[in-house]
Amino acid sequence: MLSLIDLAWRTAFRIGFPLARLWWRLRRPPHEGALIAIHVGRDLLLLRSSYRSQWNFPGGGLRAGEAPEAAARRELLEEIGLSAGPLHPVGVTSGIYDCRPDRVHFFELRLDSLPELRLDNREVVGARLFAPEDLRGVGLTRPVVQYLEARRA
Repeated sequence: MLSLIDLAWRTAFRIGFPLARLWWRLRRPPHEGALIAIHVGRDLLLLRSSYRSQWNFPGGGLRAGEAPEAAARRELLEEIGLSAGPLHPVGVTSGIYDCRPDRVHFFELRLDSLPELRLDNREVVGARLFAPEDLRGVGLTRPVVQYLEARRA
């Protein structure tokens, strides 16, 4: 059941994210982040945020002085309650994401089975495993699309 506090957080994210995107469009502040592609067998774990219509990998922005892998581990714990095993760096991409220049570090985590996830139910409101063939027609963020295209090549 959704608590009033969770509902308030979701509302803040839904209002705040479009406002932040407008600010980023005007100011173009550089951003750096880390995303983690979690493979469970042949499936891929994707998350649904309360403020975004596309599915994304777990991850987020780097804090000042934070290394990309440290940010990836922190975000996994914050977003889905997962204390990760070995993360493997698999590349970096740059582009304009969410109206600002962004540099994204990709990591992979391979699991035999999906552990119980603890979604915060505020920022992250859904998690689902997708088989590769089920990703066609699914709304994905641009960094996820770029990751998938690079892995196919």
